[in-house]
Amino acid sequence: MSSSTASPAASAASAAEPSPIAGPPDDRIPAALSERAPHVPAEHLVAEMVPPPRFQTARFETYVPDSGQPSQAEAVRVLSGFAAGLGGASAAGGGARRRWFAKKPEPPQGPRGVYLDGGYGVGKTHLLASLWHATPAAPEYKAFGTFVELTNLVGALGFQQTVVTLSGHRLLCIDEFELDDPGDTVLVSSLLARLVEAGVALAATSNTLPGKLGEGRFASADFLREIQGLSARFRSLRIDGEDYRHRGMPDAPPPFSDDQVTRAAYRTPGTSLDDFPTLLDHLAKVHPSRYGAMCAGIEAVCLTDVQPVPDQSTALRLVVLADRLYDREVPVLASGMPFDRLFSEEMLAGGYRKKYYRAISRLTALAREAKSLVEA
Repeated sequence: MSSSTASPAASAASAAEPSPIAGPPDDRIPAALSERAPHVPAEHLVAEMVPPPRFQTARFETYVPDSGQPSQAEAVRVLSGFAAGLGGASAAGGGARRRWFAKKPEPPQGPRGVYLDGGYGVGKTHLLASLWHATPAAPEYKAFGTFVELTNLVGALGFQQTVVTLSGHRLLCIDEFELDDPGDTVLVSSLLARLVEAGVALAATSNTLPGKLGEGRFASADFLREIQGLSARFRSLRIDGEDYRHRGMPDAPPPFSDDQVTRAAYRTPGTSLDDFPTLLDHLAKVHPSRYGAMCAGIEAVCLTDVQPVPDQSTALRLVVLADRLYDREVPVLASGMPFDRLFSEEMLAGGYRKKYYRAISRLTALAREAKSLVEA
């Protein structure tokens, strides 16, 4: 797959009359993600550790439990109590105003962490974001990020500086805790141990594979084993249910034609247009921590010639991009292969299968949201 292939947006732009250098971009010419390589300062990575746009308004009150799944209502009850228990002198930044001779408060005893285990689309991220919002602390004393974003933060700041930066927080929420990379798991486990010692409360989510849902606490058992000495600090909550992204919803539309996707991109302001293989090549040149910034300002993503990803490294990068698009509620209109055929059977049976199933679920939801772009 050659990276020299020009994207549809780039080809069209080169044929169009150039706009004045100082003028605004022509909204009729779609952007191309494959032409973006943003630089994100390390300090911005910490400031951006808040619930993503999709979950900015998430609250326990707006979570709608499935009446047939009592574990969902129970999770709301437990998490609401957990948030209420995180109040205190430092909860709203008061810790910074303590008298200089006051003793440092002892970390509370008992579980200081909660772990949400369940299938895809049962609302774990909504609940995690609700916990972040409900915790009585100023935003700068709470952090919310995915497991990947947390490892990227350690890579950018260094382990010790990350410990120092997050130790003053009241709560750290980790979405999509990954157990498929031993090195990263050990790294994050060590980080969490240091944060617990500093009195930081923890909350994490992870997915149970569809084929493992009948095995009870499959994912939570893996999680508690991997974090070893921290296991006593976590209370595990099982959340049952079907994927809400597809519950009672029509099937995702089949892929459209290249012409339909291209026309929609040129007709819709704020849209990007990329040849899928070219975009995959470009992702290898941009650090995954910058994928969110790469999507900044994009209202919809249009992709032509979607085809199965060629290898594991490319697939993992695509998973991160899918997460960032889903977080930002960016519809994805595509031609070529349907999204449930992106990953090979070997990939879906391998060690990273959780990531791939999550990406399929999220891209399918975004494809459904993009259907109106063609019908408009």
